[in-house]
Amino acid sequence: MNALALYDKPSADFTAKVSRAIALLRETAASHPRLTQASSLGAEDMVVTHLMHLANIEASVFVLDTGKLHTETLALIPQIERRYGTSVQVFRPRQESVIHFVRKNGEEAMYQSIELRKACCDIRKMEPLARALAGHDGWITGLRREQSNARAEVGEIIQEPERVKVSPLVEWTWGDVWHFIGLHRLEYNALHDQFFPSIGCAPCTRAISVGEDFRAGRWWWEQESAKECGLHVQPVSSLLSSTVRTEPVEAPANTTSVLRQAQDERSLS
Repeated sequence: MNALALYDKPSADFTAKVSRAIALLRETAASHPRLTQASSLGAEDMVVTHLMHLANIEASVFVLDTGKLHTETLALIPQIERRYGTSVQVFRPRQESVIHFVRKNGEEAMYQSIELRKACCDIRKMEPLARALAGHDGWITGLRREQSNARAEVGEIIQEPERVKVSPLVEWTWGDVWHFIGLHRLEYNALHDQFFPSIGCAPCTRAISVGEDFRAGRWWWEQESAKECGLHVQPVSSLLSSTVRTEPVEAPANTTSVLRQAQDERSLS
């Protein structure tokens, strides 16, 4: 059974949610003409890209290629470009920063401590995100309140210091997302068929089991409160000139065994 057959379960107010999302995008585009979509190429973002098409708004689409994405994820870029006749902008981390970090801390530094994992995210995601958003007065995301406790209070519109952040799917369920995908025959990441509901970098993403939380496969060796990379935690503003701490630190006592388990799992995969 593929992801579409498994998850296609719309809520009773699905049609109203679609109408609201399209209206929100149009309203935002009218007041913020330099819009862009931050696409992770997951199911939600494929839906958002199509909603932008239905809303007939002018907005670019960009992807942060961290250098650690799955092949299945990157395969969606040309599919988007063909379907919508647009060019997806790809932003990559600065090579010298990645080389310095890996030489100093190793390719699997993310398993050594939460500090190092977040430093890796800063280099591979946050700094490129700042470049991607430069010159834009608004950005569109696929955030949903249902995704995690950290996102339970996210708003449709958040005014950041330099731009507005719009999330048209905040009230959508996972079933709504997949019903929309099926209804419009959208392409989606093949990893969703392998029980990867939330997909990030390959070293930090795994499939989940029945009954596990939606984002259980992301940074699974960390405590729930630490499971964000920074993209949707704080406004992006001065990251272009910021420096990243890459010194190893000792993991908290209650996470040491989990970190070791994550390292063992990676060595067996």
